[in-house]
Amino acid sequence: MADGKRDYYETLGVSKGASEDEIKKAYRKVARECHPDLNPNDKEKERQFKEANEAYEVLSDGQKKQLYDQYGHAGVDPNYGAGRGGGFGDFGFGDIDLGSIFESFFGGFGGGGRSNAPRKGESIRAALILSFEEAAFGCEKEIEVNRIEMCGDCGGSGAAKGTDAETCAQCKGAGQVRTATRTPMGVISSTSACPSCHGRGKTVKTPCAGCKGNGVVRRRVAISVKAPAGIDDGQTFSLRGQGSAGANGGPAGDVLVTVSVRPHPLFIREGTTVHYEMTVSFTQAVLGCELEVPTLDGKVKYTVPEGCQPGTIFRLRGKGIPGLNGRTRGDQLVHMAVEVPKHLNKKQKEALLAFAETCGEAGGKKGKKAK
Repeated sequence: MADGKRDYYETLGVSKGASEDEIKKAYRKVARECHPDLNPNDKEKERQFKEANEAYEVLSDGQKKQLYDQYGHAGVDPNYGAGRGGGFGDFGFGDIDLGSIFESFFGGFGGGGRSNAPRKGESIRAALILSFEEAAFGCEKEIEVNRIEMCGDCGGSGAAKGTDAETCAQCKGAGQVRTATRTPMGVISSTSACPSCHGRGKTVKTPCAGCKGNGVVRRRVAISVKAPAGIDDGQTFSLRGQGSAGANGGPAGDVLVTVSVRPHPLFIREGTTVHYEMTVSFTQAVLGCELEVPTLDGKVKYTVPEGCQPGTIFRLRGKGIPGLNGRTRGDQLVHMAVEVPKHLNKKQKEALLAFAETCGEAGGKKGKKAK
């Protein structure tokens, strides 16, 4: 790709015709493999993780994906190709202002709404990897996201210190201009974004050095995240107002955090239920015993009754995963497995054969006699 920037579909390893679900699965796979928490001090994995986040941010948004499919990186990144003949660079569109394209998508077609009306900022997607216990009981983490913020130097006006943005002389602050075209059918009026102020309603004669007159800057920031207790692998929760700054006084967007949960060496989760396999010896299964069973709350004592059969399931109530509503908690199911002894010595075999005889098993090998 031009400027050495990888194709977003290639970054996630999907075809251009991939479905929304395929894109989501591919993103989660790359995010897991390359997450900085799992690859400390690996700059290449960190770079791949950032590329995957950027790709998913675009391909998971219908409007951005449409722009990207039509114009490539230039359709979603105003700074792409800067210094090479305008934002569209290699696409041969000369000095066309990228802002006019965004206005056609977000400002309404045919003049339905005001171009300088308040608009909510874009939402940002982020990935969060949790341990099994962190997902079960909730935790507080810190994540980093790239978001658009109001420029601190100019307060969002885009004008250098000591100067002010001025009302656009062409549109008189409306952000739109109306044109009339005479046709054989009569005069047709249409409304479009003002070409002088690009729909802002104001013009800046002396741009702010910090944001180059845009009024906003892109920054990487750390955000404190409280993962709710009971969150499961693949689920997403929102951080309201933590996304990119809105336009024209509109509210900030959100951060949408998708969770990946690391597997546990002992437990398997199914909703709010925890499954655990407990292995007992042949003797313990026959005679019964008292065991210490691992749970998320620590070990608990459990009495296994005599004659416990392989595959028997015991329920430990309230030892599972808390529900997301915080009012309920699942159970832990203990699946019993019986370990059959191997490599018995002569004395042990004789004792077992004697036991088989008392159970009506001839020689211990023909099965039980019919009653």
